[in-house]
Amino acid sequence: MSFREGLKKLKKKIRTLISIIIKICLSYNHLPKRLYAHALRIWYRDVTGNVLNIDTPRTFNEKIQWMKVYDQDPLKTLLADKYLVRDWVKKKIGEEYLIPLLAVYRSADEIDFDALPNSFVLKANHGSHMNYIVRDKSNENLDEIRRIARKWMKINFAFICGYELHYNDIPRVLIVEKYIGTMDSALPDYKFWCFDGKCHFIELVTKDLNQPHSAMYDRQWNRLHFTTGTYPLIEESIPMPEALPDMIKTAEKLAEGFPHVRVDLYLLDNGEIKFGEMTFTTSSGKCRWNPPEADLWVGEMFNLPAKRN
Repeated sequence: MSFREGLKKLKKKIRTLISIIIKICLSYNHLPKRLYAHALRIWYRDVTGNVLNIDTPRTFNEKIQWMKVYDQDPLKTLLADKYLVRDWVKKKIGEEYLIPLLAVYRSADEIDFDALPNSFVLKANHGSHMNYIVRDKSNENLDEIRRIARKWMKINFAFICGYELHYNDIPRVLIVEKYIGTMDSALPDYKFWCFDGKCHFIELVTKDLNQPHSAMYDRQWNRLHFTTGTYPLIEESIPMPEALPDMIKTAEKLAEGFPHVRVDLYLLDNGEIKFGEMTFTTSSGKCRWNPPEADLWVGEMFNLPAKRN
């Protein structure tokens, strides 16, 4: 082995060791804030294979990383909280947009399944992908649901995937909402990608019992030829919902004042619009854009604010 090859291997081992130390410090919330940008560079390279330009970001993914470090707005913590956001939504657009709340629990051991209806949705309020849909309670292993909920409550979602720090200070609770889907599938999820309070495009995610699919549309419901790469593409033609103008108006009302937020809404069969959630760090800024150039196209819609950390 040549001296140059040995030095290269040594540098790689040092980078790996630094990465491990940073991950351990972050997992226990002991990393100084001044090192978050460096930590994100390491994480971003690990998950995307790309070098992160956090100082002068241009793409959507890079700008999400910048926002994590330099726009730590306490309001985002409130609005990312699936429980506390309800009061804010009620004041902003009205209580009729909220999915009925059935129960709130401080721990998994408090869950009273006997008091809940046959179908419902159990959620943890402090992160993403922590929800359990119950369509028929009689067919469920309730002890297993409680075990899953107990596991959720131990998670600090801020450090699960790319240091989404606005989740760090959310007081953890479990909430139960009315199930608004059918026995066969959940309602389609309309995700309104908003920049500076204006919806630029809509991502539709259909949710059958097997595999979610998605497609992108402009404000006039014309199909757009790019995706985030999260789900397989919807192949069939989906008609524009009659309520789309009202949904866009609702999403933009909620998005006022934010450089970027994705507002998720549901549309019931009777035409009612229901609030889903607000997401400030979509896919934690690691979208697998297809084509890759879409990362830059969407990034051009994203105007960064002044630094605040």
